[in-house]
Amino acid sequence: MNDTVDKLVIFLAKRDGIDKLVKTFQYVSKLVNYHVESTDSDMAKRFKNWEVASGLSRKAFRTGRFLTGFNALRRNPGSSNTLRLLAVLGNAGEMVYFFFDHFLWLSRIGTIDAKLAKKMSFISAFGESVGYIFFIIGDFILMRQGLKEEMKLKRRIRSSNDNSKNDEKESKGEEVEELKKRVQKIKGDRVMRLMAVAANVADLFIAVAEIEPNPFCNHTITLGISGLVSAWAGWYRNWPS
Repeated sequence: MNDTVDKLVIFLAKRDGIDKLVKTFQYVSKLVNYHVESTDSDMAKRFKNWEVASGLSRKAFRTGRFLTGFNALRRNPGSSNTLRLLAVLGNAGEMVYFFFDHFLWLSRIGTIDAKLAKKMSFISAFGESVGYIFFIIGDFILMRQGLKEEMKLKRRIRSSNDNSKNDEKESKGEEVEELKKRVQKIKGDRVMRLMAVAANVADLFIAVAEIEPNPFCNHTITLGISGLVSAWAGWYRNWPS
């Protein structure tokens, strides 16, 4: 119990941790509002206010976050030219998203002309969707590379087990254990990348709903579920190990 509390404290100390918690509030309240709208207008209004307040607070909390794209590229530019290009394009799209999201927030709270909200929302969502597409492609490439590496390591493990001799048993055992650790690391990385893909695909639905409104993406259930998938996938990725 104490370990869980400690991890929760660490999680909520992160900017992303707070964001995922408030995002959960935002999309749970959206779904509740949709559910009670026809039966309890007063309750629906309260949850709508909660949704709006959560959305605006997330935008305020993300102030300056567009600069993290530079840091991400500096720390992990990619291991190949293809991955490096995908990282640049993905982070560029995300930086456009976060930068124009500032103006969307200011227009919605009335600090600047409210008429700018629609235009800022479109630019922000467009940059967001472009970034997500390149991030998704990059994650699939890395997962494919990881699967190939995992298969090679497993073949080496089988070979070591089959060819081990009594006088080499101890050294072979140490080698096998090291190979198994590398396999586990690849599997753990793949789970994290799957969570990233799930979050990015979910957020892509939300962005498309803003760029090109349509009955499917703009439906409250679609938006609500997409928001929660994104929030909980991010929650999983940011939860302390």
